[in-house]
Amino acid sequence: MATVEQHKVIDSRGSFCPGPITDLFKAYRSSQLGDIIELLATDPAAKADVTAWAQKSGNELVDIIDEQDYTRIVVKITKKRS
Repeated sequence: MATVEQHKVIDSRGSFCPGPITDLFKAYRSSQLGDIIELLATDPAAKADVTAWAQKSGNELVDIIDEQDYTRIVVKITKKRS
């Protein structure tokens, strides 16, 4: 049976550290390999936090996009903890 990749958008705008990274981790725990998670954040620390998390967890940081009033951080799930 093939798995279906999902695209999840997590809106953490207005939340400050550790809110955005906590929201991302919650989405990660319920994700499957290949899923894409987009984190929307207004907290400037989210860029560094997600970059460090992706490196440590072995997942792929696809893009960081500065929108007008927030940052869109895109992560692809390439590794799951067992």
